[in-house]
Amino acid sequence: MALRDKLTERVAPLLQPGEQVRHVFLAQAGANPWLGNSFGLLLQGMVKRRVVAVTDQNVVVLGATFNGTKPTQVLHRLPRATPIGPTKGIWSRIQLGGDTMWVHAKFRKEIAAADAGVAG
Repeated sequence: MALRDKLTERVAPLLQPGEQVRHVFLAQAGANPWLGNSFGLLLQGMVKRRVVAVTDQNVVVLGATFNGTKPTQVLHRLPRATPIGPTKGIWSRIQLGGDTMWVHAKFRKEIAAADAGVAG
């Protein structure tokens, strides 16, 4: 099962009834990933894992376990019209719900598709 499918399945219990996931990706808040990777385990305690689910109704930011793939709680529920990008570089900085988060380039297509769904 692909990561996207696993994340979609795992966020479903934390969504509102009838809400359907359109896009989902991993992010991290806290320490800048460049610093976290440079200092290894020293700064890993400052990293907060996030799962962002873009549904047909909302943009939902969820807190996640240490490995980052199991959502534990809803942190922010934002209007669907909330833009996520633009993204650039290996680690893109995004703002959602007043939190600064970092998203890896491998999720750039998910973010672009989510933002295109708002524009289109």
